[in-house]
Amino acid sequence: MPAEVTRWTRAIAWINLALQTLIVGTGGAVRLTGSGLGCPTWPRCTDESYVVTPEMGIHGFIEFGNRLLTFVLVAGAILLFLAVVRTAGSGRGLVLPALLIAFGIPAQAVIGGISVLTQLNPYVVGLHFVVSIGLVALSTLLVWRVHHPVAERADVVPAATRATAWAVAVLALVTIVVGIVTTGSGPHAGDSGAARNGLNPELLQHVHSWPAYAMFGLSLVLLVLSRRAPLVRRYALLLLAAEVLQIAVGITQARSGLPAGLVAAHMLLACLITAAATAVVLATRQPARALPR
Repeated sequence: MPAEVTRWTRAIAWINLALQTLIVGTGGAVRLTGSGLGCPTWPRCTDESYVVTPEMGIHGFIEFGNRLLTFVLVAGAILLFLAVVRTAGSGRGLVLPALLIAFGIPAQAVIGGISVLTQLNPYVVGLHFVVSIGLVALSTLLVWRVHHPVAERADVVPAATRATAWAVAVLALVTIVVGIVTTGSGPHAGDSGAARNGLNPELLQHVHSWPAYAMFGLSLVLLVLSRRAPLVRRYALLLLAAEVLQIAVGITQARSGLPAGLVAAHMLLACLITAAATAVVLATRQPARALPR
């Protein structure tokens, strides 16, 4: 347990971020293959067994595989906490986000279990995704801090630019939440018998696009405002690239009947946008010693 950040600390932080994104992908696979009730109860897979049985077929193996990945995340979170627990005096602020991630993973598992016990209630499933997005943002924060100390930070852009960065991040969250509600009205319930939220999916697709386009427009403004802040501009460009891809995927999936592959890509791009938007906000403040004299 090092007292300073090492290359292994940075590697573990990056692995944690990758795992938080990966479980969104595997969770999407569970839902998009109709395997949400492949294990029909929780915490056991069946009333008699904690593990999947051959009689449950491919859906059971897909759902159980996603459950097993939670243990990989827990192991990663433990390693992450051990890697940063003695760095409290380094000025990097790593211990609290590592703790939140460590507690967030079992909380996420419990919410997933509740979603199974409620027969994939769309609002519980939506909360499951919201927590995943929160863990991606926290993991991005931790990755940032293992590379950039928290102590002695200073604004590197004007207040208007910083406010624009925060507005982009808020719009990203709003877009994702409305997208979750939209998904809850659509065809991908995770199981053929699962209920939907009863809202109009065509109307919600349009409502979902409004904050998305507003976020894209503000991201363009941010790119212009950050022309003298190279680090902010770099992540603003990454965010814009992810947004362009996301818009293209969103329009295509809406016009082609929501094919599973495009919906999965849409979910993973939401994670990338979350990470990039978080990085943009963080980049508006940098260690004072790194500023040009």
